[in-house]
Amino acid sequence: MTAPDLSLYLVTDAECARRAGLSLPDLVVAAVSGGVTTVQVREKHQPAGVFLRTVLEIGQVLPEGVTLLVNDRVDVYLAARDLGAPVAGVHLGQRDLPAASARDLVGPDAVLGVSASHPDQLAAAAASSARVDYVGIGVLRATATKPDAPAPLGVDGMRERARLSALPAVAIGGIQVADAAALRGSALAGVAVVSGICAATDPAAAAASYRAAWAA
Repeated sequence: MTAPDLSLYLVTDAECARRAGLSLPDLVVAAVSGGVTTVQVREKHQPAGVFLRTVLEIGQVLPEGVTLLVNDRVDVYLAARDLGAPVAGVHLGQRDLPAASARDLVGPDAVLGVSASHPDQLAAAAASSARVDYVGIGVLRATATKPDAPAPLGVDGMRERARLSALPAVAIGGIQVADAAALRGSALAGVAVVSGICAATDPAAAAASYRAAWAA
């Protein structure tokens, strides 16, 4: 397994894309052209069949070298993989399958990411027999895309949590371009963005702004 480039990590939001006048595959292609390196397809409220079609559609247009992950649904990941989609793995929340169970299902070569906000969750991810590949730490600030998120950490809190993580970590939760710049040089491997790119009328330009802020 090649380690994913987590530096600019897009988490999709189909409703944001629709309001911006774009299909999700078109938005992903544009965002990747602006510098997105990893794409997580998240469809919280869609039936498995619709979710699977979305993953397949994105997989068909995603350039080689960009990591494609499935949020939560190990079954959707397995089905997409069986159908030949270039899916690399899954990302799990704290309320999803245990990491060890998911690893048993996806196999040793899949990428496995876990959401972890508290120090005990970071320690558990690092110690897991599942071989967790990275953690998503959140939230930086309150965000409408995840109403059940934990209390916001702020920039200083995010930097501190990243220092506590023994695994590669990405920051998530209401991250703006200025936040990417403020988090640059921390222990983070990258920033994960939802509405900052998905709700943009020009997702390529939005992604390029995040890329420039992170890489400057």
